[in-house]
Amino acid sequence: MKQNLAINGGPKTIEKDFEWPVFDDTDVNAVAEIVRSGKWGNPDCGDVVETFEKEFASFCGAKYALTCVNGSVALRLALIACGVKPGDEVIVTPYTFIATASIVLEANCVPVFVDIDPDTYNINPALIEKFITARTKAIIPVHFAGQACSMDSIMGIAKKYNLRVIEDACHGHGAEYKGKKLGSIGDAGCFSFQSSKNLTSGEGGMIITNDESLYDMMNSLRNVGRVKGGQWYEHHFAGCNYRITQMQAILLSNQLKRLAEQTDRRHENGTYLNSLLEKIDGIKPLTRGLGETKHSYHIYIFKYDKSKFNNLSKVDFSRMLAAEGVPCFMGYPEPLYKQPLFQQKNFMCYAIPEEVDYSDVFCPETEKACHEEAVWIFQNTMLGTKEDMDKFAEAILKIQKAYV
Repeated sequence: MKQNLAINGGPKTIEKDFEWPVFDDTDVNAVAEIVRSGKWGNPDCGDVVETFEKEFASFCGAKYALTCVNGSVALRLALIACGVKPGDEVIVTPYTFIATASIVLEANCVPVFVDIDPDTYNINPALIEKFITARTKAIIPVHFAGQACSMDSIMGIAKKYNLRVIEDACHGHGAEYKGKKLGSIGDAGCFSFQSSKNLTSGEGGMIITNDESLYDMMNSLRNVGRVKGGQWYEHHFAGCNYRITQMQAILLSNQLKRLAEQTDRRHENGTYLNSLLEKIDGIKPLTRGLGETKHSYHIYIFKYDKSKFNNLSKVDFSRMLAAEGVPCFMGYPEPLYKQPLFQQKNFMCYAIPEEVDYSDVFCPETEKACHEEAVWIFQNTMLGTKEDMDKFAEAILKIQKAYV
């Protein structure tokens, strides 16, 4: 049976390339029109950029939106605008991209890692209060893979302790929690338009908020400290130039027209794939039905139990599945706190207290996800057909039959 596996030279289960990004001549022509206009820069954050910001705010049900160069900067601008001071603590998850935690360091604050819920891989709200101290000022919940965090619980904790909530919705374009778009629930919500994201212009970021004063501060910080009504060479805050270009904005505006339909398709395919994989012994989709009313499936994640595959390692299983034509990956190899940045305390010039030490941090569920369980299928595959989802399940069963 093993000789039938694609990794050993057998036929692939799926002979298909999953397109990403999705575009057509309307995107090309929109960008070309900006190029021909000669208005490439955006010194005052107006025109096409402002139009896209209003469109995105409306799409998310938020009052305000402002673009910036990427999702990492979006998170940092939001955190700084919330008024944190050097040495303040910010609660984050260890199962996410490095930027969620490194931007806390860039704001001269201390990341405090809280373990994930094993059913969702999102931050576990039942653990948050144990890590709150007098220095805690904010929580950054990550809607990982497009699965909504338990926002009612998180917002309740934030209200109890007077904390700011900055939603990392960089995976959550178009996704919803109890009918509300992700990013619109906390004090601010941050998005990435990097090349792999569900809404993309290659790079770019966005922050949404319903707080006018917070919006004004973030707007100043992304525009070299300028303020409304001020002079061009009048700078009030230590901001920088984090503006995007007209070409990015027009491309994003055009791509936004597809996002609702694409999100619905990802949600439907993900739900269907869950129904297939939950029938396979040793494969467990992450739990749904905890408040999310729409899942954007930036990543489709399932938990892998090697004991049901004759102890085939997760690494080898992931390689075999990829060879069968399923675009997949084994996920993060380590929790964030085990990155050299934190273990070696390479905090550079940031004002992190000397006593801060991550050498003893241990989040068991995150460790398990990284080392044993989590397998990711990439978002562009979720724009496929039901037949494609059938093939994904077929590929997993093919591997299992070869080893059991």
